[in-house]
Amino acid sequence: MVPPEILHDQHNRYLLQAKWTAENRRRLFLSANIHHASQVLEVGSGTSAVLHDIAEIESVKTFGIDIDSKAVGFAHSIDPKSRYVVGNGLQLPYRTGTFDATICHFLLMWVSNPLTVIIEMRRVVKDGGVVLALAEPDYGGRIDFPEILEKFGHHQAEALEAQGADTQMGRKLRMLFTQAGLENIHIGVLGGEWYGIPDEMTLQSEWKTLSDDLEGCLSKEQLHNYQELDRSAWQNGTRILFVPTFYAIGWHKEGI
Repeated sequence: MVPPEILHDQHNRYLLQAKWTAENRRRLFLSANIHHASQVLEVGSGTSAVLHDIAEIESVKTFGIDIDSKAVGFAHSIDPKSRYVVGNGLQLPYRTGTFDATICHFLLMWVSNPLTVIIEMRRVVKDGGVVLALAEPDYGGRIDFPEILEKFGHHQAEALEAQGADTQMGRKLRMLFTQAGLENIHIGVLGGEWYGIPDEMTLQSEWKTLSDDLEGCLSKEQLHNYQELDRSAWQNGTRILFVPTFYAIGWHKEGI
């Protein structure tokens, strides 16, 4: 049994990621006409950090699917309006042409065959429906400054790869959407802004995730030293951390 505090930690992390992409999601949802959709599916819905927002639109029926049964239970407990099920994005348990839109958020980098997932997302949308990959990072273009923190960025990418992540998924989105047969594809990269100092809760959440990722790769002493360097750089106004995060939107047309 997964302790409740672990699920809450995961949810807080997903909420932080959702905060990073919130402004761009609003713009993409306008382009996709999500507010006038009848049914929307999120693949890899996790703890509902993203789908919960769409569920607040009264006219939209929202559905989520995730391979993690504990995350599905947690999502349902905080978002009873949406219908969450346990399942795999490689074989979605829905009829062809069911939804107006399918979305995913920080998912494709973690799946064994992202093209199959996108093809499935395309299959279950109606003719004229839309598929959105809202955020996929590309650690190959990561920028860390001051230079003393560059090596830490490499350590994190290596740790993610050891967990099975494709750390260069972002740059592959256009190719994958094209191969999946989507049309009118638009690809972009989230911009970066740096101002002020992140609040303590944000820093602690970020470093909790980093510590979990790098457990076994770096010693506690090494992690502590990097954390202090990071904190000091934020406080003295020199810290830049930028991981290019790509998004994609494409439409399904009958016969394609």
